[in-house]
Amino acid sequence: MQPAYSVIFLTTATGAGYGLLALLGVLRAMGSLPDERAFGLFALGLALTLITAGLLASAAHLGRPERAWRAFSQWRSSWLSREGVLAMAGYGPAALFAFAWLVLQRNDGLWPLAGLAAAVLSVATVYSTAMIYRSLAAIPRWHHPLVAPVYLILALSTGALWLNAVLAPFASNNGGHALLQAICFAAVAAAWLLKIAYWRAIDGATGESSTATATGLSGLGSVRPLDPPHVQDNYLLKEMGFAIARKHAAKLHRLTHLLAFLVPLILIVIQATAPGPLSMAAAALAAVSVSFGVVVERWLFFAEAQHKVMLYYGAENI
Repeated sequence: MQPAYSVIFLTTATGAGYGLLALLGVLRAMGSLPDERAFGLFALGLALTLITAGLLASAAHLGRPERAWRAFSQWRSSWLSREGVLAMAGYGPAALFAFAWLVLQRNDGLWPLAGLAAAVLSVATVYSTAMIYRSLAAIPRWHHPLVAPVYLILALSTGALWLNAVLAPFASNNGGHALLQAICFAAVAAAWLLKIAYWRAIDGATGESSTATATGLSGLGSVRPLDPPHVQDNYLLKEMGFAIARKHAAKLHRLTHLLAFLVPLILIVIQATAPGPLSMAAAALAAVSVSFGVVVERWLFFAEAQHKVMLYYGAENI
């Protein structure tokens, strides 16, 4: 599939933003975060900026952006519509959460429920984003049970590492900060294991569809096209026929392992053991590294996908 940069930015930016917002809601309700307005402003501002920028970028992927509002009406059957509805609904509790923290300086009574509601809607929105791809049976690499868990754990790991970077100047290396560092390490490690499992599963899978099954001629022996469906490039070949060379894919896989998983894990350990400025630098570098790594991972997610329509253009099996 042709990787769309607007969708890559949408899924990576909103994933990090929603992961960050979810952790803020939960950890704030637990009393594990500083009460300072400055910290709340930086953390909430970063989360909402990432979410909003990602959602706005998604409009660039639409042929008729002015009709985007129509997608909200199909929430009963469309995961894309559900994603939009949940994303808009999430701004309500997020605004109440910010108001209680930044204006009222309250974290008692019913106010923590606003943060928890924002966390629940954040998780639901990321899940809906993943299910847009998981539900497409015509693309076997996406129609896999590990797609949604990978999306969720990558959102948690990127959000946790960015929260860790924002928190570093405001907290000492104990208490809530130690808890957050543990969450970062566990989330990145779990994301690495899930991504390895996903790649092994899709790389080892044997395509169930072939030219014979696509044309309904599977009972007549070997089937191959006499002529191509088109004599020149078209939309399907451009969007669905994109292919990445195996050697390039292998390099990008290694880069993902390095930037999204290995380097952040090492930097988290350094942060936990290093003094002041070095600790903060390690936290910031871990957040930057995982962001670049997830962008590469998401590019591969699209570039390596194969649509079954390519069976009509000579693909042997998908």
